[in-house]
Amino acid sequence: MAERLLRRDRVVLATLIFVLFALAAIYTVTGVGMSMSAVEMTAMRDMRDMPGAIAPGQWPPGYALLVFLMWWIMMIAMMLPSVTPTVLLYTALLRRGSDLERAAFMSSCFLAGYLLAWAGFSVAAALAQWALEAGGYVSAAMMTFIDSTPFALVLIATGVFQFTPLKQSCLSHCRSPVHFLTWRRRSGPVGAMVMGCEHGAYCLGCCWFLMALLFAGGVMNLYWIVGLAAFVAVEKLTPYGVVTSKLAGAALIAWGTSVLVISA
Repeated sequence: MAERLLRRDRVVLATLIFVLFALAAIYTVTGVGMSMSAVEMTAMRDMRDMPGAIAPGQWPPGYALLVFLMWWIMMIAMMLPSVTPTVLLYTALLRRGSDLERAAFMSSCFLAGYLLAWAGFSVAAALAQWALEAGGYVSAAMMTFIDSTPFALVLIATGVFQFTPLKQSCLSHCRSPVHFLTWRRRSGPVGAMVMGCEHGAYCLGCCWFLMALLFAGGVMNLYWIVGLAAFVAVEKLTPYGVVTSKLAGAALIAWGTSVLVISA
C-alpha cells in the first residue's frame, strides 16, 4: 500500500515539475513581453543600437517587472531539473513519517519555497542588470557586457569562486541533501515551504556566481542558458560533480585571463 502511494506521489510530482519546466522553458524561449525572443536574440550578434530599445537606467515599472519575471522564470527552467531528485526524496521521507497522507502536497510546498528563494535572487539580478545598464557596462539591447574587461573579470571571479569553501560546502549539500531533509524537517505546509527556502538558499550559494555568467554570454542567449543548466545538473547529480566544478573553475580562470591579455 505504502509503495503504491509513493509511486502515485512521484507521478503527480513529476508531472507537476514537468509542466512547470515546460511552461518556464516556453516563456523563456519566446521572451514574453521583451522586444525580441530568446531565439532571435541568440541569433543576433550586435543590437546595441537597435531602435526602440529601452534607454539604459530608465526602466518604467512595467518593464522592470518583465525583467524580474524573465530572470525568475528562466531560473525556474534552469534549476528544476537538478532539484527534482531532492523533491522526490523529500516525498519518500514524508511517506515514512507522520505526514504520509499529505506527502504530495507537502512536497509541492517544499518546491514552492525553493522557487521563492530563486525569486529573491531574481530581484537582485534584475537590480544588478539595471545598475550595470545605467553604468554603461551592459548593453540594454543585448543584455551582455559591452566591453571585454568586465567580461573577463566575471569569468575569472566565477572561476575563483568554484574553489572557495562556500561553493564546496553548498555543492556538498546539494549533492547529498539527506542530512538536511532528515534533521531540519519542519512540520506542516508552512514548515515544508520554509525547508524549501532553506534548501534554495544553499542552491543559491552554490550557483549564484555561475548565473552571473549570463551577463557575459547574454542574459537571453539560449546557448548559455542551456549550457549553464546542464553544467549545474552535472555538478549536482553526477559522481563527477566536484571534479567537474573545479575543472570548470580552472577553465574559466584561464579563459578570463586570456581575454585580458589579448585585450591589453
